[in-house]
Amino acid sequence: MTQENFERNTLILLGCGKMGSAMLKGWLAKGFEPKNIWVEDPYPSDWLIDLGVNVNSKLPSNPTFICIAIKPQMIPQILPKFSYYGNSQVVFLSIAAGVTISSFESLLGQKTPIIRAMPNTPAEIGLGITAKIANKNVPKDALEVAGNLLSAIGEVVSLTSEEQMDAVTGLSGSGPAYIFYLIDALAAAGHKQGLDKELAMRLAKMTVLGGGQLAAGSTAVPEKLRVNVTSPNGTTEAGLNILMNSENGLAPLIEKTVAAATARSKELANG
Repeated sequence: MTQENFERNTLILLGCGKMGSAMLKGWLAKGFEPKNIWVEDPYPSDWLIDLGVNVNSKLPSNPTFICIAIKPQMIPQILPKFSYYGNSQVVFLSIAAGVTISSFESLLGQKTPIIRAMPNTPAEIGLGITAKIANKNVPKDALEVAGNLLSAIGEVVSLTSEEQMDAVTGLSGSGPAYIFYLIDALAAAGHKQGLDKELAMRLAKMTVLGGGQLAAGSTAVPEKLRVNVTSPNGTTEAGLNILMNSENGLAPLIEKTVAAATARSKELANG
């Protein structure tokens, strides 16, 4: 987003927890003027107060965006206070997990422009990935600006239907937790084979980091990268024979994992 685009937009951020803070840091780093941002948070940190943004102060009458970064269970209590912005040109951008566009329309009005997004926790270091979907009330230019706002915390992808959001939640939304568990499991396995715990953890973390960056930066598909490091009858093949077992290997386990998280996302969305 250009500096000019930043300067002609004003934004209200509802909630400044981990994800809200990550987004705010990204916006400011990309040149969004602090004076054009209003933050509503019941317990503002010293860090937030020192940024120069408007904290818990009188809100603008016609902001460009209202970003909803509060916990989903708080929305029925908090959002009605902002319903006077509904059915207007103000775009609501939500990162609240499991809260559907129709739920927002019920609270804010059927004509309200609403964008639903699902980031993940690597957004805290600018390496997140966010999926977004909008209702028919969001103008094309506003959707583009929203994409630029979300790109401040990582990559952004667009969905073709809101139903896909549950699968996104099951894969990338919950996915970092799976990776953290994998790191723990690798480290524990290394320790069991005789490595010091601290060394095993260091090896596990850097192996996952390096493998992820190699996959992300390569034009080759992960399958090809795997084949490249797998010598016939070598150590990697011996390990993969366990990991790639069609009945109880990693692939069927991951399939069940993502399916369970997706199903739970659907349950939460349906109340």
